[in-house]
Amino acid sequence: MPHTRSVALAAMLALAAGAAAAQTPRAAAPGAAPPALSAITREDLRRDLFEMSSDSMRGREGATHDELRASVWVAERARQAGMLPAGDDGTYFQFFPLRRIRQTAASTVAIGGAPLALWEDAVLLSPVTARVDAQIARVEGAGTGPEGRVVVASLRAPTRIPPRGVSLWEWRYALGAMREQSTAMRAGNPAAIVLVADSVAAVAFGRMQHWQREGLYLLDEPGTAAPAAAGPPVFLVRSEVMERLADGARFTADLGLESFVYPSVNVVARVPGTDPRLRAEHVVFSGHQDHDGIGEPVNGDSIWNGADDNATVSVALLAIGRAFARRPGRRSALFVWHGAEERGLLGSRWYSARPTVPRESLVAVLNGDMIGRNHPDSAALLGSMPPHRNSTALVEMALEANRRHTRFLLDNSWDDPAHPENWYFRSDHLPYARAGVPAIFFTTLLHPDYHTPEDEPERIDIAKLTRMTQWMYATGWAVANAAQRPRVDPGFKLER
Repeated sequence: MPHTRSVALAAMLALAAGAAAAQTPRAAAPGAAPPALSAITREDLRRDLFEMSSDSMRGREGATHDELRASVWVAERARQAGMLPAGDDGTYFQFFPLRRIRQTAASTVAIGGAPLALWEDAVLLSPVTARVDAQIARVEGAGTGPEGRVVVASLRAPTRIPPRGVSLWEWRYALGAMREQSTAMRAGNPAAIVLVADSVAAVAFGRMQHWQREGLYLLDEPGTAAPAAAGPPVFLVRSEVMERLADGARFTADLGLESFVYPSVNVVARVPGTDPRLRAEHVVFSGHQDHDGIGEPVNGDSIWNGADDNATVSVALLAIGRAFARRPGRRSALFVWHGAEERGLLGSRWYSARPTVPRESLVAVLNGDMIGRNHPDSAALLGSMPPHRNSTALVEMALEANRRHTRFLLDNSWDDPAHPENWYFRSDHLPYARAGVPAIFFTTLLHPDYHTPEDEPERIDIAKLTRMTQWMYATGWAVANAAQRPRVDPGFKLER
């Protein structure tokens, strides 16, 4: 049953008010092996995973009441685990504002006076304000056509076709083709550009309906201006529309924009350390709790559950928190579930710039994204190889924890800057690395269900999820108890 945003916010306030400080458990011996691996259980992970990625969570779309509901759930689980609130004002929550820019529902498109269904038969490349009333000129390829006309052409493959097998291949192909072709066609100063989907873009059309109509999401910060769409509106239409786009026919469009400010939220919890001097420092465990929400149905399923992306890490952080609550380290453990990651790493960008603890106390960030699929013995540690490695000391701690405890076979190829996925740049460790904090990224990499409704909890390898959780915990335990905090390598400069 749907829940209103007010219900979610009220639950957050009630939870924050009811959070009580747990008694600090006894200290662990410095340098000891991870003492609470047994606190990380398959049963806990399975229970939390199936609840967090169930259909009742409605895909946890960022900046919606569904994300807020999921955040309340995470905070309550953290409280039950004995983790203390570490957000704003003594709560588990750090709210931040997102500005959404999208086309108005009143926006219209027509051919010869007959409506063309926006978001059903046509999608826009980017949000734009425009009034168009002009004749159609059919052209070939990237031809410019007569000035002031609505130029229509068949979509052609981009010059740089994404490598086969790369994630979201058809969507990347379609966006790349639209951008490249429309850039060339703008030289003729058209009133609008209409590209007719080829067979590849036709496959991507449902995904584009879901994402393009969402518009743009930005952190609503002073001095941040919304990017304005340059030039004429660019449409992609289904191939069935081609016969209506006759040369000389009248094409009209009235496209308006609307803007809203929505709340999103980071959930922040803490387990205090035991060392009187080091407890002021924090080992950060990082993930995100949002996903894609409800979208175009795929095989009859419209809920994009996001079990691997990223409920696996969300529940892993809860399990690691239980372990630290049972046996804390010398340094404090800080847990941040970032909001609105799928909108562009917005929660981690906000928190890394405005942490709820002193910024200089952030010793290291151990981030995870998608840790429950693929071969049982395979994994990757991004940020472990140059040029992405920013702390050799932190990487060595993670590799040693893997050698001693979990023994995954690591795929380093995804750290190569030439890798087509650019995976290092697509998760929440990135803003911290850019801010000069030692950071690594645990993952079991992509799979065919990535960003589809098929990313269901039944497809998660719980045994592998448990091992990955133990690896993150063992690494964090080493950092929490090390005599010296890991340092950023001299001369490190992150460039894409």
